[in-house]
Amino acid sequence: MPTTARIAVVPEAGGDFAIEEREIADPGPHEVLIELVATGVCHTDLAVQAGDLPTNFPVVLGHEGAGKVVATGSHVTDIAAGDHVVLSYGSCGHCRPCQEGDPAYCADFNPLNFMNKRQGDNAPVFEDGPNAAFFQQSSFATYSIAHERNVVKIEADVDISLLGPLGCGIQTGAGAVMRTAQPKAGSSLLVSGVGSVGMAAIMGAKVSGCFPIIAVDTNEDRLELAKELGATDTVHVTKDTDVAEEVRKITGAGADYAIECSGNATAARGAWGSLANRGTMVVVGAPPSGTEYSFDANEQILSGRKIVGCVEGDSKVKQFIPTLVDLYLKGQFPFDRLVKRYPFDKINEAVADLHDGKVFKPILEMG
Repeated sequence: MPTTARIAVVPEAGGDFAIEEREIADPGPHEVLIELVATGVCHTDLAVQAGDLPTNFPVVLGHEGAGKVVATGSHVTDIAAGDHVVLSYGSCGHCRPCQEGDPAYCADFNPLNFMNKRQGDNAPVFEDGPNAAFFQQSSFATYSIAHERNVVKIEADVDISLLGPLGCGIQTGAGAVMRTAQPKAGSSLLVSGVGSVGMAAIMGAKVSGCFPIIAVDTNEDRLELAKELGATDTVHVTKDTDVAEEVRKITGAGADYAIECSGNATAARGAWGSLANRGTMVVVGAPPSGTEYSFDANEQILSGRKIVGCVEGDSKVKQFIPTLVDLYLKGQFPFDRLVKRYPFDKINEAVADLHDGKVFKPILEMG
């Protein structure tokens, strides 16, 4: 039976979201049809909407979906109709990074996640409609087609409407600490920029036993919440603040790890300067395309500091997302404190509130 979906379409770069109704395709052999319960809104959605990151318009964005499986393709074996699922990023499964267990660095990450390349099926998700394979899900919709690789089964007794952000923003921050940095207990760690990704990094650092945990931001209200979520110290950045000096007042020799979540070149330089000898900076925040960060080469050589990139928290989604759910249920990862819920029809309001910093993590409820 044909399934009609309500979808939020961006017609062109810089355009607002407009709600339409379209008939959605049947899932291909390795695909899953999901009735979405809710979906998170991520800054990446806003950057693509604005044209700062690439896609092909018109497009249905959204990449933090959660819902219930309606139907599966003929080759899908580990997911069944009725399952509760979280949707994450797409990967090809056969390139060298995928084969070596690093799907976040898939050779086809860009076409599969940004350019709406539907895996294994060239047919459109919506006939004569907008592009709708963004991150292999396009979850700003009431129904979604996803590939089995980016569909994560969750136990049915957990509130599925809360869990969508685990598919991107929350796993990115937590994973930057727990999977990329992998600090030993007692390691000092700073988080530069405490939006939703940075707050997830703070919580991940607390779970990992880091001390001290230093939150760095320009917004005092955010720093107060960061302390409630696990930061032991804060640095409130003003135009005169020397971040490296303030961090050394707390740590002595500097931080063992810096998780850079702001996507701001000045903030990144401050985080880099805050590192101890042999420290590591994990770059998470995504600035506009073409942004360059510069560091003194001799400073890096003589200090032994390292800088590494991090996509999606280096997450193997079918293992890491359930880990985060388990931590949440144990009260050790209270990411629900970052959430504000909006009805799907209020998507433009949710996007504006995120853009203006009024909310950490909007969740759209399909209702």
